[in-house]
Amino acid sequence: MKKLIAFLLCALMVVSMFAGCAPANDGPGKNTYNLNTVKEGYLTVITSPDYAPYEFYALDANKTPTLAGFDMALAKYIADYLGLTLEVVPMDFNGIVGEMGAGKADLALAGLSPDPDRLLKMDFSDCYYEGKQAFITVSSKASMFTDLASTNQENVKIAAQTGTIQMDLAAQFSPNAQMTQLTKATDIIAELVSGKLDGAYIEWDVAVAYKQNYPELTIVCEVPYEAEGNVIGVAKGNADLMKYVNEALNKCVDEGTFSQFVATALEQAAGDNYQGLLGEDGKVPETEAESEAGTGAE
Repeated sequence: MKKLIAFLLCALMVVSMFAGCAPANDGPGKNTYNLNTVKEGYLTVITSPDYAPYEFYALDANKTPTLAGFDMALAKYIADYLGLTLEVVPMDFNGIVGEMGAGKADLALAGLSPDPDRLLKMDFSDCYYEGKQAFITVSSKASMFTDLASTNQENVKIAAQTGTIQMDLAAQFSPNAQMTQLTKATDIIAELVSGKLDGAYIEWDVAVAYKQNYPELTIVCEVPYEAEGNVIGVAKGNADLMKYVNEALNKCVDEGTFSQFVATALEQAAGDNYQGLLGEDGKVPETEAESEAGTGAE
């Protein structure tokens, strides 16, 4: 009974956090710090909602999707701090860098690692979350891998998400393997569970979240990565926005609020959810809803 009450409280928290997001319907904010943003009075944030517990859709009893995840909670916190109305634009991850470079968003919150190549298109906030990287497989293939070096074989089929740091890590540690790039983390897990892949590079907490719903997933090992931690992508050259985003970000972390966001996101990720882009009607695509949402994994 206590777990049920806790879950319902978390669900209510998520609903209240993201009411009005993507698109925003509350009108422009008061813009407390007179910031220059893409849309006057709004904080336009781009994300890729296929990456629980960072960003995904929580589903209620009627399968109605609501943006969830600790990145999205952080986005709302920052928007409120700046006196701006939050507007979230979901997209595939591999489009985020280009959109930021084109000046179409103020912030990118999508589990971003501070990859130096991305600095050409955006600036980085302070780090706010110590993420790790993992190599995963399924229990039936666990004997294939004893360590990271064992992934570097010509007969091994490996995947990573397009445009991510995991692709770079795959090229570094598994250059001889058969490499596949997939647009969504959900596609990686689906192909891994179905036996089409032998392993995959993925963010550690994302792997842990999927493992709650797919017990056959196995984390083989942590993957070394020098630039540990996650950052917010900030519009290139917008120094004032950067200043106040970092101010809000550090306040959120220091006061313990961000830790609460993480705990809520992990609980939501273990429940009924969908990871991916919604249809034009704002609903979970029917084919995916039937095959995925019922498992609580997507």
